[in-house]
Amino acid sequence: MKIVKVLGTGCANCKTTLKLIEEAAQARGVAIQLEKVEDIQAIIAYGVMSTPGVVIDGKVVHAGGIPAREKIDGWFTGPA
Repeated sequence: MKIVKVLGTGCANCKTTLKLIEEAAQARGVAIQLEKVEDIQAIIAYGVMSTPGVVIDGKVVHAGGIPAREKIDGWFTGPA
């Protein structure tokens, strides 16, 4: 199971990113634990200065703007 965190303060882009990630994981049959991180200090601790940010298994894979669906799909291919 992949642990996916969406970093952001709750803006529309963050909510859209959450929804896209959830839909992509379900479409590919990948089990994820999806978390929303809204604490500014926690977000900065990841080195993310532009939200939404996405962290998968402790690694920042995206920051700033809504990620493209193709990019999201790429996160859920290969070994789980």
